[in-house]
Amino acid sequence: MSMVKKLSVSTPQLAGFPVDPLVFGIAVFLMLYGLVMIGSASLEIGVKTYGNPFFLLTRHSIYLLVSGAAALVAISVPIQRWQKYDAALLAVSFLLLMLVLVPGIGKEVNGATRWVALGPFSLQGSEFVKLFVTIYMAGYLVRRKEEIETSLSGFAKPLVVLTLIVFLLLGQPDFGAAIVIISAAIGMIFLAGVPYRFFLPLVALCVSSIALIATLTPYRLARLLAFADPWEHQFDSGYQLTQALIAFGRGEWIGLGLGNSIQKLFFLPEAHTDFLFSIVAEEMGIIGAGLVILLFAGLVIRGLAIGNAARRQELPFHAYLAYGLSLIIGIQASINLGVNLGILPTKGLTLPFMSYGGNSLIVSCMMVALILRIDYETRQFQTSNIKRGKRNG
Repeated sequence: MSMVKKLSVSTPQLAGFPVDPLVFGIAVFLMLYGLVMIGSASLEIGVKTYGNPFFLLTRHSIYLLVSGAAALVAISVPIQRWQKYDAALLAVSFLLLMLVLVPGIGKEVNGATRWVALGPFSLQGSEFVKLFVTIYMAGYLVRRKEEIETSLSGFAKPLVVLTLIVFLLLGQPDFGAAIVIISAAIGMIFLAGVPYRFFLPLVALCVSSIALIATLTPYRLARLLAFADPWEHQFDSGYQLTQALIAFGRGEWIGLGLGNSIQKLFFLPEAHTDFLFSIVAEEMGIIGAGLVILLFAGLVIRGLAIGNAARRQELPFHAYLAYGLSLIIGIQASINLGVNLGILPTKGLTLPFMSYGGNSLIVSCMMVALILRIDYETRQFQTSNIKRGKRNG
């Protein structure tokens, strides 16, 4: 207990800060890979929209610097401090989601009101909500562990919070973020060891609710119909998906070469954001696209392993938070990749670390920073226990 208290108030010097090489290396590589591909995918739209082929590349480079600064701040904050303020972060989540619904504050783009204009920067609250809700869920699972495992009421309380979050997200609408948050929360509950008699009905309820929401809303139903047969709607609701599949077909094994994409020439909408992976496949081929998939898989698996290491050291909040953050990254990446590959219906979700956009990049970097901090504190705690054991022996 004393070691946990010590960790909660101490801040390591960042100079020579020991980090997990796999997590850090994969995250940096994905960001640099994304930067190169955004540079390739955004040249034409930069000329047409801004009169500068490097406009979007320059902005994304600035986002990278801001994200790096945010990661440094996040990694400097002890994990116990995040746990201490989990309820406050949940309150901030509700505030961010309600702000965008206020007329005159929320900024509408492509029919969705998900942003708050802050001068040249637009704040997308739902991205930060993913992080803050994950922190809250980890704290709740620690505080109410016994109640969750033995009582239906203890199990249901966080579900009420999640339901309110989902309703606010649907009001924007941001169905994709809602799915990511729900899926990650369910995964955290499962990994926390909740009994199957509570967990299985929860899964059934969530799946049926998602299916009901998806089919009752006209534009979401249109996306499902286009997903079922995109070529039947290739000039309408299935246009993005068919153009993405064409990009994969053009790329074959080794790709057309960096900068040689045809689909980015205004055939594929959102080529530098949601459908960047299709441009990767077209220019770098199945080999280049497969590398991205392997790197995300490695990042998520390593993040879960860090959570298991924290759990073995009896640091439950560290463990649940590592689980949640890894699941958020993995689920969002899986949905984006699935959409690009035609496995899932079209959703407005970016590819973490790679797609153009400041909010997603900042939050993704903060998540990786927290995973690295969890790994650091776990190893410090383990080393302290070993030294204590030797002294007692």
